[in-house]
Amino acid sequence: MLRRSLLATATLAWMPQPVSRPRAATAAARSLTFSWPVNAGPLDPHGYSANQMYAQSMLYEPLVRYVEGGGIQPALATAWRQEGRDWVFTLRRGVRFSDGTPFDAAAVVANIRAVLGRRQNHAWLDLVAQIEDAEAVDAGTVRLRLAHAYYPALPELALIRPLRFASPAVLRPEGGVSAPVGTGPWVLAETVWGERDVFTRNTLYWGEAPALERVVVKVVADANTRALTLETGEIDLTYGTDQLDGDTFRRFATDPRFTTAVSPPLATRMLAVNSGRSPTAELAVRQAIQHGVDREALVRHVLLDAEPAAQTLFAPNFPYTDLGLPPFGFDRARAEALLEEAGWVRAAQRGGSRRKQGQELAFDLCFVGSDALQKALAEAIQGDLARIGMAVRLLGEDAATFYGRQRSGEFGMIFADTWGAPYDPHAFLGSMRQPAHADYQAQRGLPMKAEIDRRIGAVLVSTEEEHRAAEYRWLLTTLHEQAVYLPVSFLTNKLVYRKGFGTVPFGDTRYEIPFAQMRRG
Repeated sequence: MLRRSLLATATLAWMPQPVSRPRAATAAARSLTFSWPVNAGPLDPHGYSANQMYAQSMLYEPLVRYVEGGGIQPALATAWRQEGRDWVFTLRRGVRFSDGTPFDAAAVVANIRAVLGRRQNHAWLDLVAQIEDAEAVDAGTVRLRLAHAYYPALPELALIRPLRFASPAVLRPEGGVSAPVGTGPWVLAETVWGERDVFTRNTLYWGEAPALERVVVKVVADANTRALTLETGEIDLTYGTDQLDGDTFRRFATDPRFTTAVSPPLATRMLAVNSGRSPTAELAVRQAIQHGVDREALVRHVLLDAEPAAQTLFAPNFPYTDLGLPPFGFDRARAEALLEEAGWVRAAQRGGSRRKQGQELAFDLCFVGSDALQKALAEAIQGDLARIGMAVRLLGEDAATFYGRQRSGEFGMIFADTWGAPYDPHAFLGSMRQPAHADYQAQRGLPMKAEIDRRIGAVLVSTEEEHRAAEYRWLLTTLHEQAVYLPVSFLTNKLVYRKGFGTVPFGDTRYEIPFAQMRRG
């Protein structure tokens, strides 16, 4: 991955007060108030929604940690080695969970077996399918027995979920945890449903203590309200991909009271195009969509240049993705020619949608109705495609219905993202084989879908670098040529905080917010 660089709008000029502060002011100086659209959730390290990933990463730690640039560094394991198909890990000594329970090989085995006991919940992650068992060699050493020599094992062990560790004392036999207890630098101190979550330092943390003593996360569902609370000082920081819309972020970037920053590309903002449902089942229709959408205009007018335009499924700064694939450039004439050649003829009236054998060239574009940015992008794409004779029906629905459509395939086009490092490309491709994912539904009409799935499975256990690179080339080229994804832009994280706050770095991955590295003043 590219080196993170803060694109600050102005330099910070602030001097600490030389006099002692009152008690309340001192406490405030050790606290950070953040915002998030929903509560942190039950914080099961092995669970998914409603668990929020930023919060899971605050409490729970992995054996190894992914760092920017693609490296793997020690976390709860200090050393590791591969022995045939297996991995052997030396565990960090002296680590305790926040309830005082020792972190040891037995704790690792208990957590991994809890995940393996519910493999169906984690079918998207091939490492879970590859792990046959975990064994405690001794109190400080764990062996993971794998079915194959699985090359992405270390990056997938670094993921926020599901292979992180809760205290064995809170693991429930039926799955989940009775309380959120990890080894990380934070503990969950309070949850008020619909209002806030409060995290405080883990006093038993084995590493360097965070500079902050407390992180208060206010639940603010609406982006406009979030901007107002930042303006009034109710929150100190916004951080993430779409916490503020483009206009609001630009306004803060020109406001001398605030510092803003944009990360390099982290993942891809895109739409999945359904190859299993008419009319997008036709390759010519999918290719016409690619040529008919003006990505540069979307980036300029909707995203306000906060994200670079994307022409491929993955940014070229990920492993195996810098392939030089020819882009589907914006070319309205080419899009119309493709449709004409495929038999889609415009209605007699000017500007009408096309038809073929009595069928209108119409389909649904689905988005989360409360997501103002998705709505704005959807409206712009609808306008672009109307100009080439496609009638796009916009369906803005609640999040549960939206994700239900991703799983069921009831869409013509639907918003989706890749996952960024360390998931891309291997883990994201691995998930394409799962029917519950929009990617599977988008690809299910392709004549080579079975071959795509077979090759994904093969590349993940390939031990020869040259063969692995060739397989990735075939997979990414095929998906590109079949036009089942409409890349829009490469996602970035954006942060805004009031000048004089202190130090706010970016995390190593899209979903980790480095509160432990933040400091006031």
